[in-house]
Amino acid sequence: MQHFEAVILVLAILVTLSAVADKIKFPFPILLVITGVVLGVIRGFPLLVLDPEVVFLLFLPPLLYDAASHTSWHDFRAEIVSISTLAIALVFFTTITVALAAHYYIPGFSWPLAFALGAIVSPPDAVAAAGITKGLSLNKRVTTIIEGESLVNDASALIAYRFSMIAISTGSFVFWQAGLQFTLLVCGGILCGIITGFIFVWIHRMIVHNSIVSTSLTLLTPFISYILAEQLHLSGVLAVVSTSLFISWRSPHLFSYQTRIRSKSVWDTLIYILNGFIFLLIGQQLPAVLKELERNSISLIVLYGVLISMIVIVVRLMWVFATAYSYNILWNKIKTTDTKEVGSEKINTWKNVLIVAWTGTRGIVSMATALALPLTLEGRPFPQRSMILFLTFVVIFITLVIQGLSLPLLIRIIGIKPTVLMAKEEQKLKLFVTQSILYFIENDFPIHLEGKIKRQVKAVYEETLDQLQKQIEKESEPESWNVHESSWLPVPLAPILASQIEISKFRRELLIRLHREGAFNYQAIRKLEQELDHDDLNLNQILRRADE
Repeated sequence: MQHFEAVILVLAILVTLSAVADKIKFPFPILLVITGVVLGVIRGFPLLVLDPEVVFLLFLPPLLYDAASHTSWHDFRAEIVSISTLAIALVFFTTITVALAAHYYIPGFSWPLAFALGAIVSPPDAVAAAGITKGLSLNKRVTTIIEGESLVNDASALIAYRFSMIAISTGSFVFWQAGLQFTLLVCGGILCGIITGFIFVWIHRMIVHNSIVSTSLTLLTPFISYILAEQLHLSGVLAVVSTSLFISWRSPHLFSYQTRIRSKSVWDTLIYILNGFIFLLIGQQLPAVLKELERNSISLIVLYGVLISMIVIVVRLMWVFATAYSYNILWNKIKTTDTKEVGSEKINTWKNVLIVAWTGTRGIVSMATALALPLTLEGRPFPQRSMILFLTFVVIFITLVIQGLSLPLLIRIIGIKPTVLMAKEEQKLKLFVTQSILYFIENDFPIHLEGKIKRQVKAVYEETLDQLQKQIEKESEPESWNVHESSWLPVPLAPILASQIEISKFRRELLIRLHREGAFNYQAIRKLEQELDHDDLNLNQILRRADE
């Protein structure tokens, strides 16, 4: 009962902080961690312990699944080399660098313990990265690389952590065996995730018109994917990411508009609550960790934490710039038809690389992995467990708070302006769809319309087309897709409704084809798809009233 009351109290604080963060424009994850630290030092406040098993089983799968579902497969595939370099090579390089520093500068850290610390603090966090970069209007490729890296690197870090724990318990490490196991875990996890996604796609097809069951099934999917992979001793993280990418790729023609509307509301609420609890609980862990280190000099262990944090930050900066310019893998080609924009993007290349290098915030996975360290080893207390926990917290705090708070300032200092490419992409997409609808009405319409009604149906979209062309000429912000009711003249309702049904089907098929081809930006297509879902909902309500 005490834990239940604590959960309710934390939830109330979470809702309050959400309202405050929106008003003061403060990054929500940072505000939550700072609040968690404050709550942790208040006497009498009920503390919730961050159980690593709960994090890995209940929190991590849905958070990763949701983050991957908002990632474009076309963009992810286009940046796979950059993402792999950061998510695999950089994770292992950071692990080795931190291990060297811990072994030589922090007393009591053997090589296996040092490598365990390196594996724990090496992966940037998907939830933290999304929370920090949200609303900053970063370059699309920057966002794709940062989010794609944070989806994959958890698997690399957890595998490195697993190998270091084997070395701690057995006292030996065979490199070629570790490499073989790594390949098996990665490839097996991805294959398991794809197979799981294929099964769930098949199930969704059988219940396409039951939005409640379909939405419930989406909540179940990440847990089944994760548990199945872990039971097979494969990477559960990569399995969840693969499942989510596979299903989101098929979602435009897999889910009904009712399911998409319902599931979006459910998932937005769920992710909001999970994110809030995680970051508040991370902050609350500090007092318990400090209590276990009472015999140590606080100033000295803080110095160790700052040392490891600086190594993590500097290594990322050096790695990102070195790989970006040595191998030309981050910005190798700018896909745009605007020559002026191409020149601007080339000038801003080093700025975008700096943003990628500076966005290395740690979070949930690092803290949960540190807490997952066993309490005992062969009947004796696990060596340096409290020190590893404290160093992990310091790294999370510094990377999340200092880097997170300084990122908007850094963007202003180096002069990166909010990208307008997304707005232009939405305008071009809507223009293309509107032109396609007009061509469809004129040449391929499946039902016969009288001249007056046909002119009236076309007039609505001709008006929309004219507005879009004016917006593009003025380079103004795009408006939501809408049909102006004032444009409709008194005409029979039945043929108008029949026309709208056919146009809605055509728009849906057109968006599915554009999604499959990757001709337009993924987020622009998703936004237009959401507007179409609401249009279909309104149309369905009108049809019901007409039948009554």
